[in-house]
Amino acid sequence: MTADFLAQLRTIVGAEGVICGEQELVVYECDAYTLEKHAPEAVVLPRTTAEVVAVVKLCAEQNLPIIPRGAGTSLSGAVLPVGGGVVIALTRMNRVLSVDVRNRRALVEAGCVNAWVTRAVQDAGLFFAPDPSSQMACTIGGNVAMNSGGPHTLKYGVTTNHILGFEMVLPDGEVVWLGTTPDGGEDVDGYDLRGAAIGCEGMFGVITRVLVRLVRAPQAWKTMLGIFETVDDASQTVSDIIGDGIVPGAMEMMDQLITQAVEDAYQFGFPRDAGAVLIVELDGLAAGLQEQADRVVSICQQNKAREVRIAKSDKERADLWKCRKRAFGAVGRLSPNFLTQDGVVPRSKLPEIMRFIAATSAKYRLRIPNVFHAGDGNIHPLVLYDERDPDQIRRAVAAGNEILEQCVALGGSVTGEHGIGVEKIDFMEKQFTKADLDAMRALRSVFDPTGRCNPHKLFPGSKRCADFLPKKQVAA
Repeated sequence: MTADFLAQLRTIVGAEGVICGEQELVVYECDAYTLEKHAPEAVVLPRTTAEVVAVVKLCAEQNLPIIPRGAGTSLSGAVLPVGGGVVIALTRMNRVLSVDVRNRRALVEAGCVNAWVTRAVQDAGLFFAPDPSSQMACTIGGNVAMNSGGPHTLKYGVTTNHILGFEMVLPDGEVVWLGTTPDGGEDVDGYDLRGAAIGCEGMFGVITRVLVRLVRAPQAWKTMLGIFETVDDASQTVSDIIGDGIVPGAMEMMDQLITQAVEDAYQFGFPRDAGAVLIVELDGLAAGLQEQADRVVSICQQNKAREVRIAKSDKERADLWKCRKRAFGAVGRLSPNFLTQDGVVPRSKLPEIMRFIAATSAKYRLRIPNVFHAGDGNIHPLVLYDERDPDQIRRAVAAGNEILEQCVALGGSVTGEHGIGVEKIDFMEKQFTKADLDAMRALRSVFDPTGRCNPHKLFPGSKRCADFLPKKQVAA
């Protein structure tokens, strides 16, 4: 990273838009997956697509890796600058550019925070449905790159279901638009390159603008808190509600340990002695919603719920969801560090995987509280450890790996929304065949033939730094 190169970057984005000091770069050495850390050689903060193009072309001339980054809330090391390179942080490109209420869509910049989209359109009776727990910080570009989920994806679907199209700068500096254009209709001819690129974990290019689909806000909600003696009873309730033909907007579960931490932090009124609590939210037309709520209450009671509370006001509902979405923050009261997994199992296997997690906790002598999207079987065990103790780190990683292996064994997946990043690379060969992986690599090469865009992610073997060093350096 020469002085001349840094000077050229400053010419493109301004002196305040380039970060290269050793202390300042520490901020960018990892995302929310803190077990592995690598500092980039420089960070640039562009304000326009044109600046992104100029930075990308300059890096291409120097054969330097580029790492697109949003808010850094990824939990899998997806923006880890392994081997250095230039991080392109989109946080200054954070505007809602236009809102089309009639066609229920909005054009936003990639660095726009998820929650800001709904804030911009709520007066029109609309909202942006994907709601990761980090939605007060995570960005739309990052949501697209990781195909993020959230509590309400049970009914509304994940990010890909709400993205009409987006602008992306390819690793050679070419600008492409994939999917529906801001001034076009929804039908697009040819291959669905939009869908192919969503969830690419930043390996296809740098997303700069996104056309999002907006959803009409429900007429009414019924938000309930079921209190259970055991996780098994709460898990069975989830299966029974879906089996009864009811599709809630969300179903979220917290076990006793995480409930106690949340109650200590926010004093909502969660019972500290409950084995598990289940949040069930119904939404839709007001007519008929009470009947559905009565059926949910009945199913909870059939599964030995000691109590079912129903939110009595919008504030009470909002407070309940605030506690759920801040659960990860409350874990700081339990441990200085935690490793979060996001495996998926069939809903019918929830009791089995929860028993396995409890056994794993005992085996490795580490506490593992659980908070997860019970409605779609997307678990979030949080393995608690202290990074000052190398043995605890070793046990935490081993425990997390065993839980993911069990998810696959039960017919599930190693990730529901956090992605592979660097964390789960070793699981790709366990879940996919060689033919599957070869097809993924071939697709990636269409967008990024040289492998410079967010290298060392997702594919087996890509953790070796030599895999993505510039070829002339490898030859040397």
